[in-house]
Amino acid sequence: MGRRVKTQTILEQIRRNAVALISLVVACTSLGYNTWRNEHSEDNRNHRWAAFETLSKLGQLQDLMYVNFYDCNLTLRGTVRTGWTIIDLIEDLSLVLEDDMLESVDDLRVVWRAESPKFDFEDVAACRAGVGGDGVTRARAVIQDKAVGLVEMKINAVREEAREVLKSLE
Repeated sequence: MGRRVKTQTILEQIRRNAVALISLVVACTSLGYNTWRNEHSEDNRNHRWAAFETLSKLGQLQDLMYVNFYDCNLTLRGTVRTGWTIIDLIEDLSLVLEDDMLESVDDLRVVWRAESPKFDFEDVAACRAGVGGDGVTRARAVIQDKAVGLVEMKINAVREEAREVLKSLE
């Protein structure tokens, strides 16, 4: 009989405090969800910021390459060596983004190392000598097709991956 009284007492207490127990479960569940949601939102904000910043830096790198190569203006945006600081920053930003981006950023670095010396002229006169009088010389066209084209292809690959990160965010 003693056990039955104890069991009835516990059941009665649960019945009497059902609203409080339900409220406690709801509060704990809500706290857990809000914590998860805040962490997820912060992660999305970090990814979004890093992706936009990466896109901006890719645009700067592409602009630097075009201004130095096509316009022979080695001081307007900086020299080709300025591209190394941009690539370093893109690499740092890619650490915040997807792991897959590291490979394409490494590819960009490798191509920049190999191809940027081909459009890193000593001065404006050397650059213009490569361009020729009023047209592009054959040698210059080969440089354009290979060096600038390869760098541009790698920039676009990283750009596409940054866009994919943005598309995947909730």
